[in-house]
Amino acid sequence: MCGIAGLWSKTPLRDDDAFACLETIRHRGPDDYGYRSFESPSGQFLTMLFSRLSVIDLDHRANQPMQKDNFWLTFNGEIYNYREIRELLKGRGIQFRTASDTEVLLEGYREFGWAILDMLEGMWAFALYDDSVGRLSLCRDRFGEKPLYIVKTQVSLAYASEVTALQKLSDKLLQPNYDQIKRFLVNGYKSLYKSGETFFKGVSEIESGTLFHIDDDGSTRTERYWSPRLDIDEEMTFAQAVAGAKAELSRSVEVRLRSDVPLAFSLSGGVDSVALVSIARKELGVDVHGFTILNSDPRYEERSLVEQVVSGLNLTHTGIELDTSGFLERLRKLVAHRAAPVFTITYYVQWLLMQEVALSGYKVVVGGTGADEIFSGYYDHHLQYIACLDPRDRASAIRNWESTLKPFVRNPYLKDPYRFVFHPNFRDHIFLDSDKFSSYVNIPIDEPFVERSFHPTVLRNRMLNELFYESVPVIMHEEDINAMTFSLENRSPYLDRSLMEFTSSIPSRLLVQNGRAKAVLREAVRGLAPDAVLDNPRKVGFNAPLEDLVNLGNPSVRGQMLEDSPIFEIVRRDAISAILGKRNLLNSESKFLFSFLGCKLFLEEFC
Repeated sequence: MCGIAGLWSKTPLRDDDAFACLETIRHRGPDDYGYRSFESPSGQFLTMLFSRLSVIDLDHRANQPMQKDNFWLTFNGEIYNYREIRELLKGRGIQFRTASDTEVLLEGYREFGWAILDMLEGMWAFALYDDSVGRLSLCRDRFGEKPLYIVKTQVSLAYASEVTALQKLSDKLLQPNYDQIKRFLVNGYKSLYKSGETFFKGVSEIESGTLFHIDDDGSTRTERYWSPRLDIDEEMTFAQAVAGAKAELSRSVEVRLRSDVPLAFSLSGGVDSVALVSIARKELGVDVHGFTILNSDPRYEERSLVEQVVSGLNLTHTGIELDTSGFLERLRKLVAHRAAPVFTITYYVQWLLMQEVALSGYKVVVGGTGADEIFSGYYDHHLQYIACLDPRDRASAIRNWESTLKPFVRNPYLKDPYRFVFHPNFRDHIFLDSDKFSSYVNIPIDEPFVERSFHPTVLRNRMLNELFYESVPVIMHEEDINAMTFSLENRSPYLDRSLMEFTSSIPSRLLVQNGRAKAVLREAVRGLAPDAVLDNPRKVGFNAPLEDLVNLGNPSVRGQMLEDSPIFEIVRRDAISAILGKRNLLNSESKFLFSFLGCKLFLEEFC
């Protein structure tokens, strides 16, 4: 895991600017850093910058930019199946000088061209330059786990792992994007990756599963090298689904434990993280160290389940009490480092967890992102599952839902089990209360919910939209920046191409059983994970209410939130004052207030 950046320009990058850029990404790779400059055949200039977090092959021989003949590579990420590809390449006569996955990627490209991408299992954002023809290629992994931002001007194109690095490379001052701020405030985090915009004007991200090429004449082109497949096998039985999921997930966990440095696990009381920990501990014999945020709020508290997991699996465990001290000061620090608001309060809490993991001496942390999206785990999924059933099977499914899940559902739109039976296009539960929040901004924004079309059934289409455009992109953005703040690599075994393609073949009728979502995943680790976790229907999530972190009734806090700020060019001050005056905030209001606070701090830092 590393940080990469670069500048393609009509004039060379000055050394002072190169070092200034490297300083902004040194936290991503404190073990080594450097850059290399080139002049293309037509007289264009390229500088490739790199900072290294050593995880595979710790020797300096694996530092970057790495060269083979006329090819130069800077690579952020991990190729988990690098050992298998290395052996394949050695069988074709290729000699290696390092034990790194970076060299495997470089030699794989030299041998197979871009066809190598189809062979890779991993996460990545990389830049590959062919100095013989002056072509730069940027590439991002299938699920967008690793970030790669770009900004173009008339005379240059800059790319980087973080926006703050772009600011050191671009020849224009980056300006906040007020449209994205309003979009976030009104429609929430699930709207952020639908427009292709970011929180800065003119800054975009290379899309997941794509290659972006810059030729020597300055022309650019984009090509997709992978798109998700949904090929449902309606003949599959539940037993076959469980066996296949177990085999694929076990393989995915095993290759993601490959490391030359210690690994830790993010652990909650939910089935997603417990499944990973159980496979690592019981099937692979790993000495697991789990880290958990301990929450006293009954809506999010899972302490008793975590204790059962730790005891039952004989884990090393660190519990982290939710620290409310200095919340506003810390949040400002996070916003300044991200060059963006913190998307939800979950990721403020996760930042505390990552800090503790790093302080305990780890360089890699494994988490459960993606399980809800590939195994079907959200509350609305259950109602969409009901809608996709044969009408003769709905009555028993509804009874199971009423007895297991209905007591935990807080979203008012999701209390009707027939919601998607009669209204399959209903989506108001996603942009919850957006009409009210739109009235809070000075110039209202009206962007109705839209989604990509992957599959005709509402459940499978929603799952893929969440995986590629709504939930996972947000989570991975926040996990990456939180982990890399502390020079940590984050790994996500559920975001695995083969695993995702297998789960996409499972019939929808098998995804929920006896009122429990993620039924296939639960049974896949039955006998490994504690039954108390596997039989618990409640979905808690990694969360905390804003009121648990800051006293909104404190006059000093109220004063800070209402003080003069560029945010009030966008948001009505009286609307914020009214929310602060309420005694019991709705869940959506608490989320809005946290989003407002993040946008306020963002504009104060970057206007």
